[in-house]
Amino acid sequence: MGFVLVRVRFLKKFLRGLLLTPLILFGLFLGWVWLLGQIPVPSSAFMLQHNVRAFFSEEIDYVRYRWVPLQEIPPALRLAVIASEDQNFPDHFGIDIEATRAAIQAYREGRSSGGGSTITQQVAKNLFLWGDRSRLRKVLEWGLAILLEWMWSKERILEVYLNIAQMGKQEYGVGAAADYLLQKPVASITAQEAALIAAVLPSPARFDLRQPSAYMRSRQAFILRQMNALGGERYLQRLSAP
Repeated sequence: MGFVLVRVRFLKKFLRGLLLTPLILFGLFLGWVWLLGQIPVPSSAFMLQHNVRAFFSEEIDYVRYRWVPLQEIPPALRLAVIASEDQNFPDHFGIDIEATRAAIQAYREGRSSGGGSTITQQVAKNLFLWGDRSRLRKVLEWGLAILLEWMWSKERILEVYLNIAQMGKQEYGVGAAADYLLQKPVASITAQEAALIAAVLPSPARFDLRQPSAYMRSRQAFILRQMNALGGERYLQRLSAP
């Protein structure tokens, strides 16, 4: 009888631990997300994966990265990435339903799509996930994007995006792009250069800020027109609206 009681107690403790462990881990993760919303982000999942590849390959260079606070990033650069990547950024909750629906439809029809990923989704992916296009990763990306929108402000999401997005073969964020590719201070980046940086974002490992292709110049001109169509830098005021 005593042996049976011991086994029952052990089973209860085991089941309790089985239930509590995921809750504890989720609580720790929420704490980590909150902390990342307060401090300069030290690295990202994509940067760590890049450095692992660099460790095992002499053909890949290690990440270049320098954090730049949002107030030191020119408004034109903030606007350029929104105009290029996510014009509904101030209004959505992390997922742009219409853009996602259009991307899925284009995929089903075998057409090239605009991607459908919001800036928030890109932050979630780059910060926490991996680079393939599996359904699992996409579902996790959606969930994390909604979580980021709940825990962070729009301005913080944009700040992190501008600092962790890949902008060259090994350059991540505007700090490294300014230091190594443009070779000038971030604060002195012009609207034309901002649009060129935004033009690189869809394929930073293929496009080179130092040697812009004809396609990049065409994309740059398009982004500049979109920046004007959005109303210029006044558009950024929407990010701090309640």
